[in-house]
Amino acid sequence: MSYELLFSPMRLGSFTVKNRLVLPAVRTGLARKDGTVTPELVAFYQARAAGGAGLIVVEGAMVSPAGRGGVRQLAAFSDCQIPGLSRLREEVHACGTGIFLQLTHADGRISAQYTGRPPLVSGVSDPRPLCMTLGGPEILDLAQAYAGAARRALQAGFDGVELSAAHGSLLQQFLSPHTNTRTDEFGGDWRRRCRALQEVITAVRRQVGPDFPVILRLSADEFLELSEVPDQGLTLGDSLSILPWLVPFGLDGISVTSGTYETQNTAWEPYSYQPGWRLYLAEAVKRAVTVPVIAVSVIRDPEMAEQILQDDIADFVGVARGQIADPDWGRKARENRADQIRRCVSCLHCREHLTLAGRAECALNAVSHHELEYGPLRRDGAGRKVAVVGGGPSGLEAARVLALRGFAPVLFEREEELGGQLRLAARPPLKDKLHWLLDYYRRQMALLQVDLRLGTTATVELLRQEDPYAVIAATGSLPAPPTAIQGAQQKSVYSPLDILTDRVQLSGKTVVVAGSGLMGLETAELLCQQGNRVTVIEMQDTLGPDLYFQVRDDILRRLKRYQTRLFPGRQLLAIGPELVRVMNLTEQTEETLPAQAVVLSIGVQADRSLHAQLLAAFPNTLFVGDADCVGRIAGAVRSGYRKAAQLR
Repeated sequence: MSYELLFSPMRLGSFTVKNRLVLPAVRTGLARKDGTVTPELVAFYQARAAGGAGLIVVEGAMVSPAGRGGVRQLAAFSDCQIPGLSRLREEVHACGTGIFLQLTHADGRISAQYTGRPPLVSGVSDPRPLCMTLGGPEILDLAQAYAGAARRALQAGFDGVELSAAHGSLLQQFLSPHTNTRTDEFGGDWRRRCRALQEVITAVRRQVGPDFPVILRLSADEFLELSEVPDQGLTLGDSLSILPWLVPFGLDGISVTSGTYETQNTAWEPYSYQPGWRLYLAEAVKRAVTVPVIAVSVIRDPEMAEQILQDDIADFVGVARGQIADPDWGRKARENRADQIRRCVSCLHCREHLTLAGRAECALNAVSHHELEYGPLRRDGAGRKVAVVGGGPSGLEAARVLALRGFAPVLFEREEELGGQLRLAARPPLKDKLHWLLDYYRRQMALLQVDLRLGTTATVELLRQEDPYAVIAATGSLPAPPTAIQGAQQKSVYSPLDILTDRVQLSGKTVVVAGSGLMGLETAELLCQQGNRVTVIEMQDTLGPDLYFQVRDDILRRLKRYQTRLFPGRQLLAIGPELVRVMNLTEQTEETLPAQAVVLSIGVQADRSLHAQLLAAFPNTLFVGDADCVGRIAGAVRSGYRKAAQLR
């Protein structure tokens, strides 16, 4: 497929973008604490520019110290930040890619935790006594802060700026009837709620002149009806009135997104959201305005991107997480190698790691956000043979990297198919995106001519026959034995592995799932889909205690639709015929629950059955994935990459 429209130029205001592929603003956490650009930040964006993006919208730069939304957030409120921004622009321009700077001010409901100052709000009803509602003069000062930041972007050589009124930012807070409860000229009907944004656009345009592109990113629908908030938020209908009115004040384009803090799953979608689900928002906006529109909507394939343009749904396509997972997304599409794209599976590890560690990462791409740290792979394998034991994600990633380095990997997998835990992880409902990762690895193994020994159990004797230079053991994990649970050896007791592999098929049964980790909850959902009545019990006070909240909320919402009984704070004591005994840890009382079958999802442990033998026979043995440290796909891929990249 040629993707003629995707790789055709188009103007955004006075600037001509070389193609229609946009990297929308994504938080990386790679700036310094003072908001200045780091070499790591430059390397991240340079990789996406070199990978084929037509336009990069650099992550939200705060326009004021009071508008901080993260510890290491980029900033444009001081002239001392211009030199770093200029260096970033130079590297992106060197690849022929356009670069805009997103300007933002965090919602006052979260900025206080980073600034130590009273939260600045538009007029939201908030029980905290220290919230400060912005007065009219302060709003005009805010507009000047945006104008000053836009001037700095212009001085740094950027091609344009984007104003953020999305995902819970302060400007979105003004627009939304949920958060803007003012009764002055900045609140009330939609025109008055637009007043603050109108002042910002006007101030920015006066500062940068008529020829510097200014675009707006808007959450066109907050989808509050999907949350527990009873108020009405900003709706698509509101946005279709607001945008045509705002454009004449000086906007050259609209980037259409959705969601706010109460509905984050409609802004950064988990696994269950399907590609293209919110394109109707962009299409409606495009019909309402006279400037170009950028669409985002879980766009993972160049085919979909091209079809969006052909159908005149939007003028540009925004691919954010897709270009995090594969910075060469654009180049591979342009070179007709779309089948080699490592497609984002919407696991949200990037968001989770940003929240927990302050910087983003990618579960599928170990190099993402670590471009400077890792650098290019050494080509020093010299054809030396390396045995890789196990064809799960860590073993596949290790084999891929070894082949790129010039080693000769031989991969042993006891099953007839590649994938290991990946195949199991793709089994629950709505997890089909994981097949994309499996497809990627299968193609990589074929392209790199990795020697695959499927249906072959690796033994020390077999490996000795290969005389490998090194061994990488990716032997995975096994369900942890339920040693402390009375009755756990009964025939009606199963592991998630039994259910996910279809070794056991239950239907019409009353089933108790013990353990609410990701595997436990996903197994419960599969059992519900198969027509069972399911109860989930969890020792901790909350269900899914180790899960990122967006993933947890998404799957719990679906389980509730199945009328699944969910019991946190319960310890499984014993399993008997047709029932289980549990301890209610809050009340310190025993309870019984009906159970014709029980699934014990109480964790896994590394499969170390070959560890001692391998180390004794092959001193140059490295353990990766669950064989080294039990975890999720992100840890498996990172482990496989790192140890294969560092092998000497």
